[in-house]
Amino acid sequence: MTNGNGTPQEPAPPPQLNVLAQYTKDLSFENPNAPASLAPQPQQPAINIQINVSANNIAENEFEVTLSVEGKAENGGKTLFSFDLAYAGVFRIVNVPKENLHPLVMIECPRLLFPFAREIIATSVRDGGFPPLMLDPVDFVGLYRQNMERQAAAQAQVKPS
Repeated sequence: MTNGNGTPQEPAPPPQLNVLAQYTKDLSFENPNAPASLAPQPQQPAINIQINVSANNIAENEFEVTLSVEGKAENGGKTLFSFDLAYAGVFRIVNVPKENLHPLVMIECPRLLFPFAREIIATSVRDGGFPPLMLDPVDFVGLYRQNMERQAAAQAQVKPS
């Protein structure tokens, strides 16, 4: 390809995603019924996990992405433990087409943060006196699609007919 003057066009610079920082924004672990909750349980606890992703544009080409993970283990109507983690990273993203930026921020960035958040949760649960809780891998593409569908449905309800 040429640029119109007959000279070859320079190739576009490659897309870049750089992790500038990673950090725990908030961490809470509760073991409200200890030491009774540490005794052997007659059955496996029911564990409920909620995962959310949020992002803020903090500078040109820089985004803070927060992976929020909340969980609770219950057995017989009693809480064994609960946790709440907000783990974040600052990412610099350059040379990415505008239409690809939102999915990149909301899918790839939390995918990079997840192993670190998983380790923090496993360690916190273990330090609380329980076997480490190893979270299953998360389908961030599916989570992104669910959130986009939910937003589209909410916008459709708001618009007057």
